[in-house]
Amino acid sequence: MSTAPAGVFDASRGENERKIFQREAVPHIFRPLELRSVRVRNRIMMSPMSQYSATDARANDWHFQHLVSRAVGGTGIVFTEVNHVNRAGLFTPHCLGLWDDPQRDALARIARAVKAQGAAAGIQIGHAGRKASTARPWEGSKPISIDNGGWQGFAPSAIPIAEGYPVPIAMDEKTIGETLDAFAASTRRAREAGFDIVEIHGGHGYLIHEFLSPLANRRTDRYGGSFENRTRLLLEVMDAVRAEWPDTQPLFLRISATDWVDGGWDLESSVKLAQLLRERGQVDLIDCSTGGVDRRQKISIYPGYQVPFASAIRKRSGMPTAAVGLINGPDLAEQIVAGGDADLVVLGRALLADPYWPLHAARTLRARVAWPTQYERADIY
Repeated sequence: MSTAPAGVFDASRGENERKIFQREAVPHIFRPLELRSVRVRNRIMMSPMSQYSATDARANDWHFQHLVSRAVGGTGIVFTEVNHVNRAGLFTPHCLGLWDDPQRDALARIARAVKAQGAAAGIQIGHAGRKASTARPWEGSKPISIDNGGWQGFAPSAIPIAEGYPVPIAMDEKTIGETLDAFAASTRRAREAGFDIVEIHGGHGYLIHEFLSPLANRRTDRYGGSFENRTRLLLEVMDAVRAEWPDTQPLFLRISATDWVDGGWDLESSVKLAQLLRERGQVDLIDCSTGGVDRRQKISIYPGYQVPFASAIRKRSGMPTAAVGLINGPDLAEQIVAGGDADLVVLGRALLADPYWPLHAARTLRARVAWPTQYERADIY
């Protein structure tokens, strides 16, 4: 038996013990993750973050450098921002879409380059629902009227986001069917573009979240009322997506685990949904964010403030989760994965500030991570 202190390798150990020590010495966020046929090099995921920089809903050189630079910087999964399934579901005039082939081809260039740098290429797909036709954040985030070039929003019910905002059209079954077809078509294009992972945007007050939340869904038909009815659209989206997405490739779902408003969608609903999705076997991981459907939300924000939701969903449902929300330091990220609170850490602002966050985190945590050959001379800093 080895007499070396804990954490120190003893050369007298046998080969099996040596392998165990090497595995356990690797920080948890730098251990690979197997997702169906996709092997992710570490547990660091770049959050889908809208850049509001597209023309004709098409990716351009800004999106290319923005995403590929994070792959060069060592991120495990590089996700595009949300790509909207049709023009009616577009959030702002400058967001990305995936309803035609030129949009697909612009994204394919990015997927190839991200994968060439060793990262898994992820793409998020969604529909903005009643949030459609909105100005960019730096232009005030106000609704754009139809008279000023805006477009009509759709939602489960004719309820505006807040007072003074336009009233969306309540979707009928024909519009719902067309939207499901749009999700399927966008998924097919994502496959053709060469992405490894698809994530469906089911949070932040987008269309799917609006159907889930009693605060936005007042329907009395089979898409409203009970938990089973309010989750129906999401499950139909998953069926439509899986019909176009190979069984060999992973599918993620982003949700808002709570609305932060009494009477809204909450953690218990999220756990129940995760259990249902696990039984269906279509979804491989739930990306756990919060809020966005109701302006009355009250959120206490601090580093890791959404981690308890990812942890509870993971532990109570058995569904793998990703944690997101001001995860800004390597120690916090390591604690989340090592402690079993989530399978992935999702970084947004941290990666905006530092495209090479994973490489710098590796140094802090003393992980042996290869720098790009062209940048090895910088590894001394």
